Amino acid sequence: MKLLIANFIFIFSATILSAKKLPNIVIMFMDDMGYADIGAFGAKAYPTPYLDQMAKEGRKFTDFYVTQAVCSASRAGLLTGCYNVRIGINGALGPKSNIGLNPDEITIAEICKQKGYATACFGKWHLGHHQKFLPQQHGFDEYFGLPYSNDMWPFHPGVLHLPMEERLKKWPHLPLIEGNEVINPKVSGKDQEMLTTQYTERAVSFIEKNKDNPFFVYLPHGMVHVPLYVSDKFKGKSGAGVFGDVMMEVDWSVGEIMKVLRKNDLHENTLFIFTSDNGPWLNYGDHAGSASPLREGKGTMFDGGCREPTLAWWPGTIPANSECKEPAMTIDLLPTIAKRIGADLPKHHIDGKDISALLTGDGKSPHEAYYFYYGNQLQAVRQGKWKLHFPHGYRTMAGKPGGTGGIPTNYTHAKIGLSLFDLHSDIGESNDVKDKFPKITNRLKSLGEKFNKELQKSKRPAGRI
Repeated sequence: MKLLIANFIFIFSATILSAKKLPNIVIMFMDDMGYADIGAFGAKAYPTPYLDQMAKEGRKFTDFYVTQAVCSASRAGLLTGCYNVRIGINGALGPKSNIGLNPDEITIAEICKQKGYATACFGKWHLGHHQKFLPQQHGFDEYFGLPYSNDMWPFHPGVLHLPMEERLKKWPHLPLIEGNEVINPKVSGKDQEMLTTQYTERAVSFIEKNKDNPFFVYLPHGMVHVPLYVSDKFKGKSGAGVFGDVMMEVDWSVGEIMKVLRKNDLHENTLFIFTSDNGPWLNYGDHAGSASPLREGKGTMFDGGCREPTLAWWPGTIPANSECKEPAMTIDLLPTIAKRIGADLPKHHIDGKDISALLTGDGKSPHEAYYFYYGNQLQAVRQGKWKLHFPHGYRTMAGKPGGTGGIPTNYTHAKIGLSLFDLHSDIGESNDVKDKFPKITNRLKSLGEKFNKELQKSKRPAGRI
């Protein structure tokens, strides 16, 4: 009997020890944040001290990408480890959309649930607003946030000239959801001012509640997507207009996460990733950020649209004040997390690969290349320092200023032919060198065509109501 009890205590203790060793995961996913919008990547008009600290104590990824430079598509890639085109999610789903993330897809939350993680999503979901698509149907224990973008409401700039009755035909009122229930069917501007604070407070509370168990917190903030809203504690504080104020509140949010992790002695057992879903919405001008020195912004697959300011923080595991210049992408987070926690990968095909060596050492990218789609069109391929664009059209400000006060100006449209860029010497993708490097051009062209052929054959459908 004593031996039986001793064995039970040993197994029980080993289980607890094993659980404590599982790293916690926090992913803060910003909306429409440009490459140069935080201090570590060049922002100077307003302070971002906590993000600066995160960079100083962690690793800066200079060449980190999303799958597509638009909201829903980008989120699909992050959460499933797949190119969004493979799983049928493109563009930005709205209140009239009848599709969402297919229940058969496996999310990072479901990967974590294999190992008993507590999981939560606080913020903008944007992978289907019908109940069957909401976070609690995709592995999250808790959810609080908006089902889609904060401008998808009857105060959108495009309908302000209409009477409310007409506006509501295009954009219904914006709902706030907790779990699977709408708790506020008519979100106001005043409500939006508090969302960054509320998302952050929910995340902090969740961490406190689960400090003795492994947890995954997905914090997809609605900012800095227009319309910009900020709480009273940061209004007018930056001296750089409302965009600067919003960025200061974002930085505060980062600080609150770091503080609660340190307070509970979890910082050396937590991987904290900060990145964004796409680049700045440039035609909003003073309400948009900057992608400098990259070309273009949101809605294009030039690097200004899809290369994101990314930081990884895990004191004691990720080297402090370090930098990774290897290409990486959000699709790599799911397999990397799975490897770190000893979970099984999905049985279906995913595109991401384990990039643990890029997080903690001086490894090389495990990918032969990355592929950049807009909609269903393959527009570019990156391999090492080379990026090949296939012929395609794109929107551009063409050097014109954007709008003011939250009212956008119009883009113009342009076309690019087959073009090769050396991103090490030409980060702004301005000098086409395909004629100088025909072998590289042909190699990347063949890679892209081969990959696209395979992907188009093996696409999986989005979920439908």
